[in-house]
Amino acid sequence: YTFTVQDGLDAIADVVYHLETYDVTTIRASTPMYMLSRKIKAMGVKMVLSGEGADEIFGGYLYFHAAPSAADLHTETVSRVKNLHYADCLRANKSTMAWGVEARVPFLDKAFLEVAMNVDPKEKMSFKGKMEKHILRKAFDTSDDPTAKPYLPDSILWRQKEQFSDGVGYSWIDTLKETALTKVSDEEFAKAATRWPQDTPQTKEAYWYREVFEQWFPQEACTESVVRWIPRGDWGCPADPSGRAQKVHDSAYDKNAAQA
Repeated sequence: YTFTVQDGLDAIADVVYHLETYDVTTIRASTPMYMLSRKIKAMGVKMVLSGEGADEIFGGYLYFHAAPSAADLHTETVSRVKNLHYADCLRANKSTMAWGVEARVPFLDKAFLEVAMNVDPKEKMSFKGKMEKHILRKAFDTSDDPTAKPYLPDSILWRQKEQFSDGVGYSWIDTLKETALTKVSDEEFAKAATRWPQDTPQTKEAYWYREVFEQWFPQEACTESVVRWIPRGDWGCPADPSGRAQKVHDSAYDKNAAQA
């Protein structure tokens, strides 16, 4: 399903209404999912399987490459799993149910979680060329059996992680940032801390979403339910939640370009 950037921009206000959040990465990723769900509903499909939870369980986000140790990685995966209802599961549930589509999340099956979260966290570390979510990728790797039909081409199975709001097209996030510059003046942004002393927007894009949020929901009554998704700054990660903001993203693409 192909959508234009303008289609996405036109849907922002409705997405904030359905998602009940002003979190930057949630809105970035929920807008394409919201539009995809509309298409799925129009096709007559009532239920879909979705992959939420895999990155949290197996350390799949690119900022996990910066984990100082296996113990730190495990602590972060536990925290991410426990807070899924504020971010990825919130997105998956509300983006789909806005159109009456039910999303089921097999990676969050309790029995599977019990096994996956007890895997030695050293096996989930990404280093020395070992890709993120290596365990999960190997489960679909048939290279040890030449007679087996591959589940997926290697170009997909071993490609670098792309967060959803990046993977739908890099122009999507870039345009959101550019649009925010036209919607929020320097003067307004300079007074952000006065307007919102708690959880102050740190970018004009965040300011824009906060304004849209307030059009639908009273500030005092609703902001406590919002939790922002950001990488670990104490691991040296940029505050921008886009996977493209992480150093490992560019290094992987530079490596691929050199091999080509």
